[in-house]
Amino acid sequence: MARTVAKLTDQPTTDAAMPASRAKPKSPAKSVPHAQATVQREEIVNMIGPKIAALRKAQGLSLQQLATSSDVSAAAIHKIERSGMVPTVTTLLKIAGALGVPVGYFVAEEGPHPESVHFTKGGTGRAVYTPHEGLALTGISGSYRQFQAAAAVATMAPGADSGAKLLKHPGEELVFVLSGKVQFTVGEQELTMGPGDSLHFNGDVPHHWRNQSKKAAELLWVALRNG
Repeated sequence: MARTVAKLTDQPTTDAAMPASRAKPKSPAKSVPHAQATVQREEIVNMIGPKIAALRKAQGLSLQQLATSSDVSAAAIHKIERSGMVPTVTTLLKIAGALGVPVGYFVAEEGPHPESVHFTKGGTGRAVYTPHEGLALTGISGSYRQFQAAAAVATMAPGADSGAKLLKHPGEELVFVLSGKVQFTVGEQELTMGPGDSLHFNGDVPHHWRNQSKKAAELLWVALRNG
């Protein structure tokens, strides 16, 4: 009897009988939804470059012009447009700011139908990236893919300005002051604007803006790209 017990206990233990800590791990089943999400994510990433190229060309900008306005090298932009490099979040924010679109423009999925009507309910406007410190933009217009114009309510903090370098870009701009006072220099003209004043100019005319007052100013700012 003792020998029989010994033989039984000496038999190799099957996987089913092994303790959980020693059992062979089973290969996890492949998740179809996860695989689909991965493919979808890759498709979105692969479209970033072509979207940048298409928008740059639509605005009549050369690689060097976009490089200058975005502070991203022309070589890097060229690689991104050809899908040879995936931009960092910081780089994408810079390019989006230079092209006047929210960063979501480049990563949003294409809808099945073009948007022809856009409604923004009060208090739901999206924050729009801008490289200018002291300037906050709240978007009130539809997607820049579907419309020629982009509009935002701008809050310009006291002391804020567009920087030492004059701005210059394709398209047009229309500014309407809602409250406060701001100063605009467009070409040879220097203007101090208050509530109710408006200014419409071509973006390729060198321009600069600033708020020299002690109070924040609020403006309605509209940018119209080249057709």
